[in-house]
Amino acid sequence: MSDGRVEELRAQIGENDRAIVSAVNERLRLVAELWVLKSEQGLGRVDPERERRLQAELAAANDGPLSDAGLEHLVAELLRLTKRELDQI
Repeated sequence: MSDGRVEELRAQIGENDRAIVSAVNERLRLVAELWVLKSEQGLGRVDPERERRLQAELAAANDGPLSDAGLEHLVAELLRLTKRELDQI
């Protein structure tokens, strides 16, 4: 593989990583807003059934190469991260 292609791939990976960080930050903003609304309505923050539906929806949308197990781990970690970050606010 040429050095030019290596750098090109690294640049694309960097762009992808920045898009992931941006998407996670937007998710945190949206969930924070949702939690405020849920609190005003007397609802709990966490909805285990919604989390299960989210997992199923993302599994259906996953066309690989991410494995089912990898996706399950990713979603679980994303939910833990969201709760941990927003509990600090």
